[in-house]
Amino acid sequence: MQARIKILNRLIFIVICLFLLLGAESNHFDPKAVLIKLEGAINPGSAGYVVRGIRYANNINAELVIIQIDTPGGLASSMRQIIKAILNSHVPVVVYVAPSGAGAASAGAIVTISAHIAAMAPGTNIGAAHPVALGGKDIGKTMSEKVVNDMASYARGIAKQRRRNAKWIEMAIRESVSITAEEALKKHVIDLIADDVTDLLKKIDGKTVSIVGGEKVKLDTKGITIISFKPNIRDRILRTISDPNIAYILMMIGLTGLYFELAHPGAILPGVLGSISLILAFYSFHTLPVNYAGLLLIALGIILFILEIKVTSYGMLTIGGIISLLLGSMMLFDNIKVSLSLIMPTVIMFSAFFLGITYLAIKAHREKPISGAEGLIGEKGVVERWEKDKGLVFVHGEYWNAESDEKLAPGDKVEVKAIKGLTLNVKKEKKA
Repeated sequence: MQARIKILNRLIFIVICLFLLLGAESNHFDPKAVLIKLEGAINPGSAGYVVRGIRYANNINAELVIIQIDTPGGLASSMRQIIKAILNSHVPVVVYVAPSGAGAASAGAIVTISAHIAAMAPGTNIGAAHPVALGGKDIGKTMSEKVVNDMASYARGIAKQRRRNAKWIEMAIRESVSITAEEALKKHVIDLIADDVTDLLKKIDGKTVSIVGGEKVKLDTKGITIISFKPNIRDRILRTISDPNIAYILMMIGLTGLYFELAHPGAILPGVLGSISLILAFYSFHTLPVNYAGLLLIALGIILFILEIKVTSYGMLTIGGIISLLLGSMMLFDNIKVSLSLIMPTVIMFSAFFLGITYLAIKAHREKPISGAEGLIGEKGVVERWEKDKGLVFVHGEYWNAESDEKLAPGDKVEVKAIKGLTLNVKKEKKA
């Protein structure tokens, strides 16, 4: 009996080993390519997404990584994070500027040349990589030269490592030159032009690239399976709030919420929503080239709207606020424009909101008080009893002690002239 159990255990062990070997062989002969789509500005959110995608490709022993890129540029720190992951990847990385009409500008150009294979679709462009200070700030000639020189040496080193045109990438950084896909191929900035991902896989099949440690890898893309690496919820949130249009909306919501909270302390909800929106907007501003002149103009516009409520300017402060808000919205970001179709409705709604508040405040200020002592002045009443210059009158549904310089009698209709303490000063109502 024991001998049979031992034989059975050995058979199970052999079956498991065969299953694992077959699985390993199946994985070996089923090559995979991980497709990562980098669209929009390069910021901490998009950088984290790309780095995780490259790490995932290494973990599953993929044949290659394809980064399909379309970007106007972004933060240098996020760019370096992506390039570091590419340079240290044991899986070959292909950066593909696509689809037609896309571009790899600024930081995107340097990411493209850092790839093991750089490709572009027809009708795309690359270049304009001159560093720009965030906020439109003048960092001075010396500091600007340091930043440009640092970026130029960094990109030149990468280009030489990938055996690409180091002279051109330095010109792209120092002189902001930009070229088409065809020109980039002629100048040896990229390796090939492909119509789409399928065409790309055909053209790189059989190419040999050098990865970490100088190891040579020959690409085999026949029958390759493409796995699209999707961003997680964190990546989507960070990417969404880094959009200049979303950042603009968040800032306006935040300012409106804080105004409500300051105007009506204790409302809580507007203050909470406004604070959260402003914090998210400031995070977005950290990843976008904010022009602080535009930000100050928006703040000035809101101050002018608030002053209109307190100061009678016959609409001049309101007009100034609208102009300031419109100009500030259009100048808010450098090199990235907020959609005019978003700016105009926002400015109109914001202006209408403050104009409505101003109108209600002025109307309330001009209206006759309807409560308190002031509310009794001008009210009509009837004398109930009267002796000499004092008596009792029925006014506003109440009985009041009253006095008058005129001779009155019970039943006379009177009008309140003034109030002293709890005594009304009345006069006989004039007949119409």
